[in-house]
Amino acid sequence: MASVADQLDKVLQKTARLIELCHALQEENDLLKLENQSLKVAVDTSKAQRTDLEEKLRVTKLAKSIEGTSEKSLDIKQKINDFVREIDKSIALLKK
Repeated sequence: MASVADQLDKVLQKTARLIELCHALQEENDLLKLENQSLKVAVDTSKAQRTDLEEKLRVTKLAKSIEGTSEKSLDIKQKINDFVREIDKSIALLKK
């Protein structure tokens, strides 16, 4: 039968081993937390880039739709100018 001193020595060795494992796991946990944070930043950056690209695509589609109707846009601009002139005339009459 093992002596009390031997048993105590085994307990101390196992405790030391558990402490080493605990430290190793804490270091691994810290590294995983850092990796997780960097991945979150990468995801946020990707989302922002996606939003920017979607906005650029929307603007491009809008520009192409206007580009195809250059005659219509000139007509629309002319009508707007006519409306502005009429409004200016009405304002001038109201001031008199």
